[in-house]
Amino acid sequence: MSSWENHLQRLADEGMSGSATASGVEIEPAALDRAFARCDAITREHSKTFYFASALLPKAKRRGARALYAFCRETDDVVDRGGGDIVRRLDEWRRRALAPAPSPDDLVPLAWAYTRATYRIPDRLAEQLIEGVARDLSQTRYTDFSQLAEYCYGVASTVGLMSMHIIGFAGSEAVPYAVKMGVALQMTNILRDVGEDWQHGRVYLPQNELAQFGIADNDLAAGRVDNRWRRLMRFQIERTHRLYDDSWPGIALLHRDGQFSIAAAADLYRAILGAIEANGCDVFRRRAHIGFAGKVLRLPRILRRLRSLRRGRLIAY
Repeated sequence: MSSWENHLQRLADEGMSGSATASGVEIEPAALDRAFARCDAITREHSKTFYFASALLPKAKRRGARALYAFCRETDDVVDRGGGDIVRRLDEWRRRALAPAPSPDDLVPLAWAYTRATYRIPDRLAEQLIEGVARDLSQTRYTDFSQLAEYCYGVASTVGLMSMHIIGFAGSEAVPYAVKMGVALQMTNILRDVGEDWQHGRVYLPQNELAQFGIADNDLAAGRVDNRWRRLMRFQIERTHRLYDDSWPGIALLHRDGQFSIAAAADLYRAILGAIEANGCDVFRRRAHIGFAGKVLRLPRILRRLRSLRRGRLIAY
């Protein structure tokens, strides 16, 4: 394992070893239905890919997965909205989001508290997610990939580890795969959103790699897509593909009724890399995405890859 993998494994061990908070209150079914409906609406509005993939889960796990997404989305929004005392607002959100017995009117925390208690999700993983998102308040550049991978762990690998508790997993051997898949998913987001992030004053791509390919701030400001930029993006895309390849076998370590959903989420996100290349690596003026029809058409192939994995064979992406 590389040094960044070892570091992320230590973070994962810390997160997974934390205690889970039992629900501190009986929740009325009607209030719980309203809470999960709100999480469903947030997921549908903000992530069509996650909404599509989570639809492949059984109902109870689907509701849990969308409560997890809504918790993550709300955490992101506290930081991204800006204005006022963000640190104070984030502290208040942390208190509400991790409360064992939220107010019946606090819909996302209510659904999230029920989900955490039901699936015994360690509180430390949720805390690590909040800490990872908060990093955007103090850090806008990353020196190298090791530093960036730590950020990816905080905002994405933690989500994978919490998702494993909802879906069910074989044991600790599944953890490194979930960590790598989280890094791959977040790197996909980063590559897709370079232009948007620049507008918000953030550059996630490692500074040493930008320099290696001769990319400076003025290139990012101008949205310059030339041979240097394409070489850099292909380098980033190839590494992200390797991360997806490395994490794929871990899907076989999940509960069977959740494998197709996770396989679909990984494959559909990975397809964004191909869309970036199809756009000529222009992530400044064109947002790479996979439409609904494209997602549906990919499902049979995803299922074939999954069945092959279950038989102990790997089909190349």
